[in-house]
Amino acid sequence: QVQLVESGGGSVQAGGSLRLSCEASGYTYSGYCMGWFRQSPGKEREAVASIDTGGSSTYYADSVMGRFTISQDSAKDTLYLQMNSLKPEDTAMYYCARERTRSAFRDGATCYGHLTRSQGLNFWGHGTQVTVSS
Repeated sequence: QVQLVESGGGSVQAGGSLRLSCEASGYTYSGYCMGWFRQSPGKEREAVASIDTGGSSTYYADSVMGRFTISQDSAKDTLYLQMNSLKPEDTAMYYCARERTRSAFRDGATCYGHLTRSQGLNFWGHGTQVTVSS
């Protein structure tokens, strides 16, 4: 079965960096929309970045544009989120997600919208906590 396992979270000071990893297993990795979401207490879960794993097209939320980079290593079936210039407001639980079924058309922006609209259907990891102190 599909499994997504996140790692790499931790506590850093503002301005610092972290790299999150999401190791995927149980399916053929390439060809799905995947993304990173985050949720902090009292707030709705939000998508921060997405990628078409078949073509590597990416898309970012405005709040992280220029600071976060989503990437992948298909040989390792692993998705990454490089987070630079971290801010206290980036503090949240970060989740890796995969669309339930392969979309007929994918690019980064389409994946972002699809993953956001289909949160109840996506496959999810258990999350990794990121805490940024000022």
